Amino acid sequence: MNEKHVEVSVYADELISVPRARLRLELAQAEDRVTLTHEGKILVSCRITSDGMAASGFMAQALGLKIPALGETVEARVTTAVLFRALSIAELDYSNDASFALLERMLEEADMQRGGG
Repeated sequence: MNEKHVEVSVYADELISVPRARLRLELAQAEDRVTLTHEGKILVSCRITSDGMAASGFMAQALGLKIPALGETVEARVTTAVLFRALSIAELDYSNDASFALLERMLEEADMQRGGG
């Protein structure tokens, strides 16, 4: 991949470095990207490409959300552990089949950590 389909900010790494029980996150879709933010700061930006949309869709699933409609925003309240899984999922290389084994495991873990399983 020559161009970046997904960018995870330094702030995202800083945010997960301190365990927290509840983080208020917002997932939004614009014309050119899907973003995940915390208190107005971008954590993840996924371009509207096949890899970017795959990453954003699976990241949303880890957070217990669906991608919002264009111009819309949805909110999630999750632990730093769930956010860690979502960030890891966003950074997977979806052109590599081996990533899907990791994806399945991380989605299961995120679901359990959200209290779903």
